[in-house]
Amino acid sequence: VRRRNGCSSIPRRFGSSSAAWRQSRAQGQCAFSFDGPESENGIYVCLTHFLGFGRDYVDLHHLKAGCRVYLHTKKTEKPKTIVAKHEDSPPKKKPTRMALGVEGGFDLDDEAPPEFDVVNSIVILPSFASISLPCVDLPEGVQKSIAGVLAAESAWKEEVAAAWEGEMKFESKHARNLTQLDNGVKVMPSGWICSRCDLTNNLWLNLTDGAILCGRRYYDGSGGNNHAVEHFEETRYPLCVKLGTITADGADVYSYDEDAMVEDPLLAQHLAHFGINRMLLEKTDKTMEELEVDANLKFLEWDVIQESGCQLTPLFGPGYTGLVNLGNTCYMNSILQVLFTLPDFCRRYVDCSSSIFQSAPDDPTRDFTAQMAKLGVGLLAGKYSQPIEKKDEGSNSDRPRGQRGIRPGMIKSIVGKGHPEFFTNRQQDAQEYFLHLLNMIDRCERASPGIVNPVDSFRFKVEERLECR
Repeated sequence: VRRRNGCSSIPRRFGSSSAAWRQSRAQGQCAFSFDGPESENGIYVCLTHFLGFGRDYVDLHHLKAGCRVYLHTKKTEKPKTIVAKHEDSPPKKKPTRMALGVEGGFDLDDEAPPEFDVVNSIVILPSFASISLPCVDLPEGVQKSIAGVLAAESAWKEEVAAAWEGEMKFESKHARNLTQLDNGVKVMPSGWICSRCDLTNNLWLNLTDGAILCGRRYYDGSGGNNHAVEHFEETRYPLCVKLGTITADGADVYSYDEDAMVEDPLLAQHLAHFGINRMLLEKTDKTMEELEVDANLKFLEWDVIQESGCQLTPLFGPGYTGLVNLGNTCYMNSILQVLFTLPDFCRRYVDCSSSIFQSAPDDPTRDFTAQMAKLGVGLLAGKYSQPIEKKDEGSNSDRPRGQRGIRPGMIKSIVGKGHPEFFTNRQQDAQEYFLHLLNMIDRCERASPGIVNPVDSFRFKVEERLECR
């Protein structure tokens, strides 16, 4: 008996775990491109493998994997209603925290986030027959799979929400068993000076021996004279606290051994060893977070001054595709942008992308070469560097809002997998990431060589020669 809406052609057995969709790292994005629900043709999610594909690649997956049933999602942005600002509106508050989109942090945008109309349907390949959702005639296994995918997509939205905060502090591994010397040192509540120079600000108290030393010198020559870090290199005493930030609520504690701002749950005890009662102290110096906020504000102000109020014209097309910052990934984005300006990287990953996608494993979201090819095509083709036209009701401006750019989430997950630093969302060093990425490319090319190993473009030989005169 043929069921209504063509549902009889759908297999009854499917996976129903939303975890499978999350573990696939599909992230609402095609495995071979940066198409998603907001793209012109939406995204097709295989209800067998829980992988997403754009319209250009869903046929390829169907032919390779033999799958026929896909959940199709298409999002269309709703027009916005412009609300006029009143003259008596209060001025914007200055940021006080290294955060985006949260109270006290930097504003993400003056505009409210867009809203979308969402249409879901079941699509049967190869005919692309469509069944509108919801549909009560679908087999139970299919309905569970659909519910799992939609639930996982909602969870992913929360993970990539616009709100972002700076690095979270962790408890130092040295805090609970810190050695403190009985050397008779007692620290006065004020009037501090570096023991190696005459600086009286940016001073740090070493929590092992009580030495008071100045902090690091900044890129512009300000800050300190590096005496605190030099003291650590000589003694290996790891923890120090910034004087002037000590209050009843805590203080800035830094671990030179762990190279991070940390939490010290025994800070009151460690300070009391040197005669400091933190309950009686008041804040007299800026915390490191406040200094970082000031630096960002100065950069933004300098940026405005340099442009002299001019309205810049955005560029679009091949070679002008931006990478979305996933929180703290500017170090990664800058390296990837530069690498795909080099001919060998384009030859290996962009020119060979069709064959790479054709020979990709069952789950291409976990394949390094496939994701590098996807990234290269996304950056250079120009498909994702198109102006977003305004859809605001009541707006007279025809100026585009810029481009959506591409989210390099899959390549970040692959390159960072198993790495203690690049797997996190913390800020990292661009050169260290560059070297790690080159090593990863080289290993992959030795295991499965392509037409060219792009790492070879960075190799060089050193020759030493002695001349007798």
